[in-house]
Amino acid sequence: MSSSPRDKRLSRRQFLAIVAVLSGQAPGGGPAPATELNLVNGRIYTMDSRNTIARAVSIRNGRFATVGNTAPGRGPNTRVIDLKGRTVVPGIIEGHIHSVSLANRPGYHTILENTTSIREIQETLAARRKDVPEGQWITSMGGWHPNQWAEHRHPTRRELDDAVPDRPVLLYERFTGPCATNSLGKAFFDAADVSDNGVIAAAAQAGGGPSPGALYYLRRMQTFEDKKRSTLDAMKYSASVGLTAHLDQVLFPTPGPLHPNQTLSNLDQYRMYDSWLALHHEGKTIIRLQMNFLQNQSDPALPELKERLRNQFQFFGDDMMMTGAIGEWAAPLGSGAVWAEAQRLVAQAGWRNENSVQNLAALTQVVEAYEKVNKEFDITRLRWVVHHVPVVNSDLLNRLRALGCGVQMGAFRWVTSNDPKVIVGSPFRMILDHGIQAGIHGDGVHIAPLNPWLQIYFATTGVNSFGDRLNGDQQTTAGSFAWKIRSAR
Repeated sequence: MSSSPRDKRLSRRQFLAIVAVLSGQAPGGGPAPATELNLVNGRIYTMDSRNTIARAVSIRNGRFATVGNTAPGRGPNTRVIDLKGRTVVPGIIEGHIHSVSLANRPGYHTILENTTSIREIQETLAARRKDVPEGQWITSMGGWHPNQWAEHRHPTRRELDDAVPDRPVLLYERFTGPCATNSLGKAFFDAADVSDNGVIAAAAQAGGGPSPGALYYLRRMQTFEDKKRSTLDAMKYSASVGLTAHLDQVLFPTPGPLHPNQTLSNLDQYRMYDSWLALHHEGKTIIRLQMNFLQNQSDPALPELKERLRNQFQFFGDDMMMTGAIGEWAAPLGSGAVWAEAQRLVAQAGWRNENSVQNLAALTQVVEAYEKVNKEFDITRLRWVVHHVPVVNSDLLNRLRALGCGVQMGAFRWVTSNDPKVIVGSPFRMILDHGIQAGIHGDGVHIAPLNPWLQIYFATTGVNSFGDRLNGDQQTTAGSFAWKIRSAR
């Protein structure tokens, strides 16, 4: 009897144990059937209480069997990977990300978030062109920001033509653009807008700008197989930078057919995970995914949230893909009494709840609301969370901790602030020293990179994309992150 493709692959657990080799993808040939995996000749950070750095480990049936400095014995069904001095760390969990957006990007998405200049952009696009069939689009949408490039601007059409003269190119910034295209791309959009009743012009007149109109055309050409390819690309890139588990905060829900005014952050909330689900059913997922439910209605009756709480299971699925809780919010924070009632409904249903805030006033609003609903429904064991937390004080941290709540510190502002002299980070040191359950997130992939090491670099150095050291005395250390990883176990 012939074996299935899944029989020939490394198990998911084994793959996740080795995928975070810092210098890139794990070395070695294609995976082979094995019940034991040995990693040898490396620097393997175990994150145990002694901060042990091992040279070799063995993983048997998905669990670590030995950790030490000598190569484990090799049995008949053992696969050995020689790390050749490379560093291995446990897979990183990203607690606030929008990877479903990356999975749905049209065209052949190109990772530009690690480039630092127009020249590097050109080189990356030219390298990507080798893998893109003739007539297909080379795209890069979100994740990067012009602040990270030495020139602090988009590439010109001429610069994009020099990099890729024979494929259409579209670079799209953040939610609504602006975007940049090459000559082939411009010719396509000019002709399409004339032949399709001025979609780009209509989108601009409706307040969406020409970029969403251009995005509409590319999304309309996208097939389901294209989405599966983009999803696999997203997983592979995430794995290559050591990010092996995502808590996805969804996108702004826009049920129904595509239309020209939808931005990069809009997708049908009922279908946006279809490609990821299909790959999961085929046994091809290599990243753990938990999906929250963002509820964006300001209707005082909150019909959508009520149906979600009534009919949806939270934390339903398996160890590679499962549903999550309510987040990034249950209703818009600025909707006043509607938002407050949404918090009460979530507490009544016994669900976990998450909210993001942008300033101290919003954080205070969240803490007060959490305290109010806790008087009616006990939330202290539900692990409610506040995200971003750009400003905080000891009083609010104490009150959150008393409620059993955690905080997610936002590190993405190192690249998104337009003023190089403005302090742009969360008070990392204050929060970690407080002892409240805490995490750090990058909020990729719309407004900041997915790559977690860029966010960690800012949190530990305070250096932003302009090269300026900011954030006062609020830098943290790599040791602090290791401590938080251990304490969360």
